[in-house]
Amino acid sequence: MTGVVRRDFLAGVFGAGVAAPLVSATAVGGSAFAQETVKRRSSYPFHGEHQQGIVTPAQSTSAFVAFDVTVEGRKDLEQLLRTITERARFLTSGGRPDDTGITGPPSDSGLLGAMVPADGLTVTLSLGASLFDDRLGLGDAKPARLRTMEDFPNDDLDRSQCDGDLLLQICAHHPDTVLHALRDLTRATRGGMQIRWRKDGFVSPPRPSGTPRNLLGFKDGTASPATASPAAENALVWTRAVRGEPAWVAGGSYHVVRLIRMLVEFWDRVSIHEQENMIGRRRDSGAPLTGSHEFDDPHYELDPTGDVIQLDAHIRLANPRTTSSESEQMLRRPYNYDSGVDPNGNLDMGLIFACFNQDLDRQFVAVQKRLVDEPLVDYISPVGGGYFFSPPGAKTASDWLASGAFA
Repeated sequence: MTGVVRRDFLAGVFGAGVAAPLVSATAVGGSAFAQETVKRRSSYPFHGEHQQGIVTPAQSTSAFVAFDVTVEGRKDLEQLLRTITERARFLTSGGRPDDTGITGPPSDSGLLGAMVPADGLTVTLSLGASLFDDRLGLGDAKPARLRTMEDFPNDDLDRSQCDGDLLLQICAHHPDTVLHALRDLTRATRGGMQIRWRKDGFVSPPRPSGTPRNLLGFKDGTASPATASPAAENALVWTRAVRGEPAWVAGGSYHVVRLIRMLVEFWDRVSIHEQENMIGRRRDSGAPLTGSHEFDDPHYELDPTGDVIQLDAHIRLANPRTTSSESEQMLRRPYNYDSGVDPNGNLDMGLIFACFNQDLDRQFVAVQKRLVDEPLVDYISPVGGGYFFSPPGAKTASDWLASGAFA
């Protein structure tokens, strides 16, 4: 059981204190996930300053799919990105697929019927560090902090499930919408990119109310702060053309994905008292051990020696709630996953930890380092994922995603 990562779990698993990451502009002192189950949109506009799927309230299903690019030149790469943009534009809006006649293959899989519904679909494109190597001539456009994801202490990374030239984060209200979009995008780009790894996710409904739970049974997202003001997003989510960043990255965001396996068979044998001490919250209500309700402030200043919430509890390490840690907040969009069983017959399930950051090192990496060797390390293990950069949105019908990198 090598390197079980609890710290990775860190910023993602238990929003119950994770670096108080943001969730969405609709969260106002509660869980954006819970609110979205009551009031979810049928579609999100594709064009805009930023890509959808970032501050968008998390839809119930997702697929994170990384690709290796197989094109051979800059011009072909541009065409590949234009094609991804074109297909995403159609899929997220919905409509009737083109009629190719009775002799040619159909233009659509038919998975969603004759008319393609938008179904709250978002397709978020992110770029990996390897896209900016010597192959395609984009080296000068590389985001300053983008790199291959490093191994942190306690990691057990399988590099076949890590990194990639491109990442598509596909989210919608229903799984068949996600699968339809994935098939459409892969067919349209055949010959230009090949799947490297894929992980499908879901958000559990609130049980019985409030913030949804992760697969360890604890509420995930409790401490995510509201982002109702553009100022909050500008301070924590959107990248600016400063400190060595090329101009084109303004309005984008650093995208971190971590595939974190939860060793649930072992976790389920641990006493509830020990589980709650490791997390720092009550499992039933989500309340901090120093409080009575889910959204109570843990007031660490009243428990300086960790008599109630232990000093190495997940929520305390992930979000110490100090003045200096405020700038480390990140926008989290985690999903649960269930991949069946592994070759040894053990349950293979866990968390797709996804977050967006203005500054990769100031936010995600800083929190990740603080979580090294936390008690959860024996029950969770990061096995895959990567660092990516989500470019600004396509602003008009003639624009395309990542066009700024080619200027």
